[in-house]
Amino acid sequence: MSRARLVPAAVAVALAATACGSADTPTGSDTDAGITIFNTEPENPLVPGNTTEVGGSRVLDPLFTGLVEYRAQDAQPVNAMAESIETTDSKVFTVTIKKDWLFHDGTPVTAKSFVDAWNWTAYGPNATQGASFFSQIEGFDAVHPKDPDGADGPQEPPAPTAETLSGLEVVDDHTFTITLSEPFAVFPVTIGYEVFSPLPEAFFADRAAFEANPIGNGPFKYVSRTVGTDIKLTRNDDYKGNDKPKFKDLTLKVYQSRESAYADLVANNLDFMEELPPNALAGRQYETDLGDRVVQRETLNNQTIAFPFYLEPYDNVDLRRAISMAINRDEITERIFEGTRKPADGWVHPLMKGYRPGQCGEYCTYNPEKAKEALAKSGYTGEIVLLSNTDGGHQEWAEAVVNSIKNTLGVEARFVPSTSFGEFRQKVNAHEMTGMYRAGWVADYPSIENWLTPIFRTGASSNDGLYSNPAFDAKLAEADRATSEDEAIELYLEAERMLANDLPSVPLWTQNTIGGRSDRLKVANLDPFRVLDLYTVEVA
Repeated sequence: MSRARLVPAAVAVALAATACGSADTPTGSDTDAGITIFNTEPENPLVPGNTTEVGGSRVLDPLFTGLVEYRAQDAQPVNAMAESIETTDSKVFTVTIKKDWLFHDGTPVTAKSFVDAWNWTAYGPNATQGASFFSQIEGFDAVHPKDPDGADGPQEPPAPTAETLSGLEVVDDHTFTITLSEPFAVFPVTIGYEVFSPLPEAFFADRAAFEANPIGNGPFKYVSRTVGTDIKLTRNDDYKGNDKPKFKDLTLKVYQSRESAYADLVANNLDFMEELPPNALAGRQYETDLGDRVVQRETLNNQTIAFPFYLEPYDNVDLRRAISMAINRDEITERIFEGTRKPADGWVHPLMKGYRPGQCGEYCTYNPEKAKEALAKSGYTGEIVLLSNTDGGHQEWAEAVVNSIKNTLGVEARFVPSTSFGEFRQKVNAHEMTGMYRAGWVADYPSIENWLTPIFRTGASSNDGLYSNPAFDAKLAEADRATSEDEAIELYLEAERMLANDLPSVPLWTQNTIGGRSDRLKVANLDPFRVLDLYTVEVA
């Protein structure tokens, strides 16, 4: 799942080259130490273009460095591997990359490394999860033809008429151009997302070998992976970036539940956990357990309930409205989360520039009477099912949501748990949901567009419920072509308002994320994307 402010069109774009932190090692920091952090099992092998969920992104983020990265203090984009990204029309971009960067196998990172990786990800037969992020580039329809009856239909998509995007051209070892099919002011800021990472020649020579031993260009190198247990990385001392980790080894420990991870955190057997489970929040138990080891900040993520439009009765808009109005968000956020969550009133995050309150309107407001009216209008009298993984600390609130629906509507409602996030996501992506299901979003880049396009546009990478509204798609396209930031924001807001009528998902809440660190860490901070800022970590 698992980052950008709009850049005005029709002007040259040159993202700030400011470093994200200091490369200096503080006095007393143990640079040879190792730390452990919480993680869920990645859904797929660790290939950037085929990873769009948080368990994999937590691993790929330190393994790879893209053209752009986002500052931990304010999420603003700055150049990373890019020396410059220039345009005069927001349609044709010239990218110059920094020299002398190497992949972990010692081979050079070139312009071709980016172009080849992007072409591979976009190519339809490769069936990557990140393909749609390249849909703005000229020639996408030729390499990734539209499936005439959708991913679940019996018809096969047409064969591609090209293997590479016509809008990508390598100029020399350190320069390439990107031509979009239409101007898209947001584009130069989106490319800090992991799916835009470069790939070494070794990936194309032997993909299976790469998946067994991923080769990146980031501040950490891959060591090993034990499925269901952990993924181990170690510092890349040849890293060319401005930020240098102040510790050596990073182990991402896989847990089946946040509760068991939290017990390890309290006992100092786990060094960092970015989000504490509800049992720790209840009665603010974490304050007693952790004291000054608590880490918190407001982060760019939300929680929703998604609907499988391929499954009756959840394709019924009146039923979706009834469900949404039957959820007492205020009570659940207070009782389960001790006020650390804020009821959502739309799909765009409140921290985003352009956010407008109340976009969801009455359908995101608890109203038992109107909820019952909508249920009667839907004609549905059967059981309502909510599915979720429980290794992310979701069971308590999911059960509370189900009880709110059951008590408000007077229907049978049931929570069906899945213990593994990876297993849960595989079923979501395979469109095998047997009921509505937990969903959430952590921003890929801090732009209002990122809360709409990847999740709800027809055929988009994270449109897992297969929602489709041609008028909504057209409004997004109009916003993409806007010639000013203010105009784009207004059009994206119009698109968001369309979602209120259809309710393709139910916004639940945003959050002040509360995590924790062990006694071993003198300093550990969250970034805006609910991830440990590895460059701030200081080990005692």
